Amino acid sequence: MTINEIQDEIIEEFSDFDDWMDRYQMLIDLGSEQEPLDNKYKTEQNLIDGCQSRVWLQADMQNGLLHFQAESDALIVKGIVALLIRVLSDHTPQEILDADLYFIEKIGLREHLSPTRSNGLLAMLKQMKLYALAFKSIEH
Repeated sequence: MTINEIQDEIIEEFSDFDDWMDRYQMLIDLGSEQEPLDNKYKTEQNLIDGCQSRVWLQADMQNGLLHFQAESDALIVKGIVALLIRVLSDHTPQEILDADLYFIEKIGLREHLSPTRSNGLLAMLKQMKLYALAFKSIEH
């Protein structure tokens, strides 16, 4: 699936809920379903700056595709990370760098997050794009 197809799928899933409490619950559920991050990746180096809660992000290149794993100690943030991973993981660095992540606006995530969570979301996205840039430069 392309990044945009995955985004459209997420928008569709969130459109089933009018109430934001239900959408938050969906985020919490997504976070709960996520595989826990191996403790060896819970390092200072993998901690994302700019997040109020602790978020660890690990990136690995496998067969030309960037694979992300992450974990957070906050439930909603864990759900947000799960969404970002679902959209961006297992794509080429170039696809990730070119991605326009419109689903964040479309599901109303940006307007319903507190300023600190919103900053955290941007920090997570920035870190994922930085990994893509770094792995892209290694490829060449």
